[in-house]
Amino acid sequence: MRVYSTDHIRNVVLVGHQGSGKTTLSESMLYVSNKTRRLGTITEGSTVSDYQPSEKERQMSIFSSLLHAEWEGHKINIIDTPGYPDFVGEVVAAVRVADTAIFVMNAQEGVEVGTELAWSAAAENEKPAMFVINQIDRAQADVESLIEQMRDRFGVGVTVVQFPGGAPNVLIDVLVMKQLTFDPGVQGPPTVSEIPEEFLERAEELHNALAEDIAVNDEELMDKYLEEEMLSEEDMRSGLREAMLSRSLYPVFCTAAAANTGTARLMSFINNVLPSPLAAPSVPVENGEALDADVDAGPVVFVYRTMAEHHVGDYSFFRVCSGAIEPGMDLENGSSGTNERLGQLYVLRGRDRETVPRMVAGDLGALVKLRDTHTNNTLRKKGHRVLVKPIPFPEPRYREAIRPKAEGEEDKLAQGLHQITAEDPSLVVVHEPHLSQISLGGQGSMHLKVAQYRLKSKVNVEVDFSRPRVAYRETVTTEARASYRHKKQTGGAGQFADISVLIEPLEGEFKKRPDISVRNTVQSTTGWGSTIEFIDGIVGGVIDMRRFFGAIQKGVLEGMQKGPVAGYPVGDVRFVIYDGGMHSVDSNENAFRTAARFGFRDSFRKAKPVILEPIHDVRVTIPDAYTGDIMGDLNGRRATIKGMEAGGSMQIILAQVPEAELYQYSTRVRSMTQGRGIHSARFSHYQAMPRNVQEQVVADAARAAEE
Repeated sequence: MRVYSTDHIRNVVLVGHQGSGKTTLSESMLYVSNKTRRLGTITEGSTVSDYQPSEKERQMSIFSSLLHAEWEGHKINIIDTPGYPDFVGEVVAAVRVADTAIFVMNAQEGVEVGTELAWSAAAENEKPAMFVINQIDRAQADVESLIEQMRDRFGVGVTVVQFPGGAPNVLIDVLVMKQLTFDPGVQGPPTVSEIPEEFLERAEELHNALAEDIAVNDEELMDKYLEEEMLSEEDMRSGLREAMLSRSLYPVFCTAAAANTGTARLMSFINNVLPSPLAAPSVPVENGEALDADVDAGPVVFVYRTMAEHHVGDYSFFRVCSGAIEPGMDLENGSSGTNERLGQLYVLRGRDRETVPRMVAGDLGALVKLRDTHTNNTLRKKGHRVLVKPIPFPEPRYREAIRPKAEGEEDKLAQGLHQITAEDPSLVVVHEPHLSQISLGGQGSMHLKVAQYRLKSKVNVEVDFSRPRVAYRETVTTEARASYRHKKQTGGAGQFADISVLIEPLEGEFKKRPDISVRNTVQSTTGWGSTIEFIDGIVGGVIDMRRFFGAIQKGVLEGMQKGPVAGYPVGDVRFVIYDGGMHSVDSNENAFRTAARFGFRDSFRKAKPVILEPIHDVRVTIPDAYTGDIMGDLNGRRATIKGMEAGGSMQIILAQVPEAELYQYSTRVRSMTQGRGIHSARFSHYQAMPRNVQEQVVADAARAAEE
C-alpha cells in the first residue's frame, strides 16, 4: 500500500447508538471504494469490522475496529465503534485519536443514550462533529422530526446539507445544489443531475440557510455574503470546515448504507471538507504545549488500544502524533522508560492487515509484539520528554464479585483479569482483603458477560458472578473507658498486663482531662484512608511505654481489622492509654499486645459504635418523560436528591446514594427508560447508616460468621 502524506489523510470515527447502522455504513464505505467485493451483513456475520466470535454470536459490535479506504487520492481511516452503552470505553478511546466524529443516527428513532455518551466524549475532546441520518429507506423513517430533535439536543449548529429526494436511492444535496442518484450495485460516485422542480424551493431555502450559518461564523465570508448574497461552493466548503473545527456547525447528511445510498458522496465530503491532521485539534500532552502533526518533528506515537489476536499476538493500535516512523526504529516508552524496537507497520481493515514501509504524522496503524507497551503509553524519540495525556476511561457503573468455578484456579483467574483489563481499561478489578473478595467493575451486565466469555477463551477459566459485599466500616460516636487485665500463669514465666484506655471519635484536638496528661501522640493511617490516633497518657511509670507502646499499638491495630460490631475495619478513632500496671517478671510485649486488643474491644462496644456505609455521587441522565419514575426509584434507594440539570431533551438528576443500593442499578435505569437512560457513580464519603439498616447488616454478618 502507498504511503500517504499528512494532508491526504482523514481520520473519522463512526459513533452512535446500537442499531443506527455504523457497521453497515463502514461496510458500504469499503465496498464503494473497491476495498471489498461484496457488502457484508451483520445477520450473516460477514462484515469486515465485526469479526470477533463474540460479535458474530451477538450480532453487535463489541470492540472498536480500525479500517481504511482510499478515495479520490486520500486515505480515510475509519474507526467503527460499538453503540451499546456498556462498551463506551471503546468509543472514548477511538474519539481521542480520530479527527472528526461522525454521529450515525437511526432515521426511525430519536436521540438515544449511545449518541449522548459519544457526544460527551467528542465535546470533552473538542472534536469536530457531523451527523449521518441512516436508514432513510425504512418505512418509519422521519428525517424532519429527527432533525428537530437533534437541534433541540445539540443546538442550532445542526445544519442540513442533504435531504431525501422522493425515492429511496435519491438525495438532494444543498451544498452542491444537485440531485444525487445512487445505484446499489455500483461502486464509485453517484449520478449527478439537476434538482427537480418539486424539490427546488426547499433546496434553495436550505442552501441559503447553510450559507448563512457558514457566514455567521466567519467575518470575511459574512462581508462577502452581504455584498454578493451568495457564497461559492469553495467558500462554503472552507467556511464549513472552520465552523466545524470551532464546533459551531454540525452538518447533516443522509444515507441508506445497506443500499450504498449516500456513501460515496459522504466520502467525497470527508476528503473535501473534514480537516486533515494538519488542521485538526492538536494532541494534548502532559506539562507542555499540545502536539501538532508535524512530519519533520521527532517521532511521537500514542497507543490508544491493545488487543490480543489468535495466531498473531498482541496488537498495539496507535496514532502517529508527530514525525514519521519506520520498521526497525528504536523508540523509548515514556511511561516505563524501556526501549521498544518497532516491527512491521500495519494498516488494518478489520482482521486483514497490510504492511507499509513508513507512516507519517496523523496516520493510524498497528504494531505487534511490543514488549512492554500498553494502552495510554507514549513512544518517543529517546531523550524527548513529551508524554501524551492518557485517555480518561469511564468509571465503572456495574460491579460483581468474581471467583473461579473450580477450586485452585485463582492464579489463572488473576492472569486472565490482568489480560482483559490491559485490553479494556474500562474494566476495573478491585481486591478487597478485608472482605476476602475480588470484584470486577464495568459499564453494565453485558460488559461483564463479555468479560466472562473472554476469560474462558483466553485462559480457560470459568467464573461465577455474585452480589459483591459492601466495604462497610465501623467507628464510635462518643467517649468510653474500659480496663482490661491480662494474666496468665503456665508454671514458668507467666504473662501480665493491666491497661486502662479511653476511646472517642477523632474530631478536633484531644480535650484536656484532669486525670490524663498527654506525653506522646502517634497517628496511623488505615488501608482505606481513615486515621487512628494513639495517645500515651501514662504518668508515674506504671507502664514502661518506651518498652510496650509499640506492642499496645499493634494490639489495637489488630483489633481494628475486624470491628466488634459486625467484623468490619475500624477507623477515625482516638485511643488513649492513661493507666495500668505491669509486673517486673511476667510483663512482656505479647501480654500488652493482648491486653490492648481486648481493652480496645471493650471500650469500643461502650462508645455507641456505628457502621459507616460508602456513599456515592450519582448522576442519572434520562429523557424528561421518565423523571418522576426515576426520582421515585431513587427515593426508595435511600437517596438524597441534590438537584437537577437540563441537558437539551434530557434531564440530569444529581443524588447521593448508598453503595448497597446501587447493585445492578444500571440495568434498572435502562429498564425503566426503555434503554434511553444511563447513570454514573463515584465514591464520595462514608456516613453512618440508619439504625434499622445497621441491625440488618449486623444480623447478616452474624449469620455469615455462623456459616
